[in-house]
Amino acid sequence: MTTHLPNDQRSQLEDLYREMDPSALTPLWEVLAALVKPEPRPQAIAHRWSYDEARGYLMRAGDLISAEQAERRVLVLENPGIRGQSAITGSLYAGLQLILPGEIAPCHRHTQCALRFVMEGSGAYTTVDGEKAVMNPFDLVLTPNWQWHDHGNPSDKPMIWLDGLDIPTVRIFDTTFSERLDDKVHPETAPAGATLATYGGNLRPFRGSAADRRPAERPLFHYPYVQWRQALTVMAQSAAIDPHLGHALEFTNPADGGPVLPTISAHVRLIPAGFETRPRRATDGAVFVVCEGRGRARIGDTEVELRERDVFVVPCWQSLVLQADEDLVLFAYSDKASQQKLGLYKEESQ
Repeated sequence: MTTHLPNDQRSQLEDLYREMDPSALTPLWEVLAALVKPEPRPQAIAHRWSYDEARGYLMRAGDLISAEQAERRVLVLENPGIRGQSAITGSLYAGLQLILPGEIAPCHRHTQCALRFVMEGSGAYTTVDGEKAVMNPFDLVLTPNWQWHDHGNPSDKPMIWLDGLDIPTVRIFDTTFSERLDDKVHPETAPAGATLATYGGNLRPFRGSAADRRPAERPLFHYPYVQWRQALTVMAQSAAIDPHLGHALEFTNPADGGPVLPTISAHVRLIPAGFETRPRRATDGAVFVVCEGRGRARIGDTEVELRERDVFVVPCWQSLVLQADEDLVLFAYSDKASQQKLGLYKEESQ
């Protein structure tokens, strides 16, 4: 409450607050300005995580605890503005997961939606409801909410990927459930790559036919780098560049053309060497991975250097400008899907 009050009135109000506090009552007028703000003022801040630094700590953890002991051997990327919440933005989680050669991360499922973006290694897999997606660098793999999933690494090299989940969003509603499968791995239900071959070419089986076995609302869960990078290259060769986004493509759900997960959207961008985007801000908090190239990002008043495999976060309503010293290829995920469903999303370009 910012209005200046006479001392006697303030004293009587404070007496009233003390008396009603045991009844779990509190005056809205004392907190209204903080609850209903003129514009977003997130507690999360702009930040960059060096992949090389994080990888060093992750490999040390690999020497100390197994994937099975940890269930998921992950280093959480905690936003410095909201430490202790296991969150990279107010609504999203991010973590770097390590699976060493020969390891299995046991099968479980949960109400949280998750994506995996591969940072390093080839030949490990994520199994979704009994079908393996064999992963390579910069592949996107989804584990939608309440679908069984486990991970394994039969290769001879470490496998590291970025986990992106809506854990803080689910926490708001107190609706977290999880289950573990009795076996470490899910029984095979289809050959590896069957879903990608069936649903990944802008075609799908006739609904209700014998081949139509994936969930109707979310049939595809593997988006390989070789496909999306080629699409981005072709787009850059023929399409006009957007001054605020560069060349940008959104990942879509082939069932309805919408976002890949109910609460999470994902996209990729190509910023050509020497190009600088114009300022743009949006209400979605976004997590970016540098797939290729070098450059800089100016996020509000914060500027960060960008190197391959580094991760950076752009909080809600923070202006973003990207500068590319070399062709800069970025992957990003955000809570745009949630915000659009709730009628909250807004963007602004300069």
